[in-house]
Amino acid sequence: MLNWKLDLRLLAFIQLFISLLMGVPTALSFYYQETEAQTGFLIAYLFVAIFCSLVFILVRKPQKKTMLARDGYLVVSITWIMATAFSAIPLVASGAFVDYSSAFFEIMSGFTTTGATTLTEIESLPKSILFWRSMTNWLGGMGIVVLFVALLPALGVSGTLLVGAESVGPTKDKLTPKIKNTALILWSIYVGFSILETVLLLFGGLSLYDAVTVTFSTMAAAGFCVKNSSIGSFSSAYVDVVVTVFMLIAGANFALYYKIIIGKVSSVFKDGELRVYLGIWAVVAFLSAAYLFANNTYTSFGQSLRYSGFMTASVLTTTGFATTDYLYWPAFPQLLLLLLFFIGGSAGSAGGGIKVIRIATLFKMGRAHVKHRIHPRGVFQVRVGTTTVSQDLMTSIATFFGVYILTGVVGMVVISLSGSDVVTSFAASFLLLGNIGIGFGEVGPSGNFAFMPSALKWFCSFLMLVGRLELFTVYVLFSKYFWKR
Repeated sequence: MLNWKLDLRLLAFIQLFISLLMGVPTALSFYYQETEAQTGFLIAYLFVAIFCSLVFILVRKPQKKTMLARDGYLVVSITWIMATAFSAIPLVASGAFVDYSSAFFEIMSGFTTTGATTLTEIESLPKSILFWRSMTNWLGGMGIVVLFVALLPALGVSGTLLVGAESVGPTKDKLTPKIKNTALILWSIYVGFSILETVLLLFGGLSLYDAVTVTFSTMAAAGFCVKNSSIGSFSSAYVDVVVTVFMLIAGANFALYYKIIIGKVSSVFKDGELRVYLGIWAVVAFLSAAYLFANNTYTSFGQSLRYSGFMTASVLTTTGFATTDYLYWPAFPQLLLLLLFFIGGSAGSAGGGIKVIRIATLFKMGRAHVKHRIHPRGVFQVRVGTTTVSQDLMTSIATFFGVYILTGVVGMVVISLSGSDVVTSFAASFLLLGNIGIGFGEVGPSGNFAFMPSALKWFCSFLMLVGRLELFTVYVLFSKYFWKR
């Protein structure tokens, strides 16, 4: 049975926590003297205050602090929805967005690190609003609930169920016996890389504001940018290289960085998923560069590699930044980018998508099945690197893959009802589900989601949420067994 009192109080505390973080862009709105943005943030605070006050007045402190798995799924799913609902208020109240559905879509895209947008003109908006928009990327990258568990005692409740329901990947890395310490370590590494990238971007000539907002979206593998032409607006090979490197860092398992810190460097290089992940990027980037150079798309191989390496990292890690419009590339490199739609980052990373470990395991499962056909009595283990994949995990991965593809197909059909062409419907559905941000057709690097009707934006927001929480955390809420006592 759900512990409603505890769940509601947790939701209220997390919303208070997020509203405190909103203090940063609020301060910027006063610094830049953006009156409309100030009003928007203050109205958001008012709504949060009303909600939290009602919860704390009407829901007494629960004596029972036991959480079941279903409590974790419910709290995490509702947290993301409510955080988006409250955080979208400044966008509308400031006049930056014309309707709430577009603002909700934008912030859901931010928190889920999708990076898809409904904006056609970005640079004219208030800087504080754009900063909050990018900041939601950063907060969502490592997880809202994970940050809450890391910094606060979670009302005396074990955060294991909450973190487990929010964290991505088929396996969960518990770096220390206490989940609170694990969450704190992961966020510390995340912050450390963020500071490093910001400093490097400052050396590249970016302003502090631009450097921080680009870092927010890079480390979150997200994709929002305060410039109309994304990273391409800076026209800097140095910036492109820095962002490419940090996109790849964000797309790798953060537990590996902890192993490096504690001196287990050799185990990192033996990690099978990491080798596959970097191998995919290298092969696709170099093949694309060679083809682009051979077809005179760019004047040199170095320039071809600069753009292909960046875009390959952007799509593979599901960041969604752009330095060029790849829809003008030849078909072959476009096809390679399309294939990356169905891979994603590593488990335990800030990246979205199906995840490299799942794709690698599926290929190994297929090879094992072929061997079994030839030798019916043979026993063949599936190994990724030095890790043997259990039968339960293989079943889980196969199930996830099937449900993921089915969800994408259903999304494609629903989006097509708005009148979108096949390419746009396909790309929009899977880029939202994979939290990639950019795709093909009308949602390519030069496009956006502004053309979609309001009702469809709500559905697209659902796709982003389902993709970020890896399907079952959300889908379990629609099961009748979830609500049974």
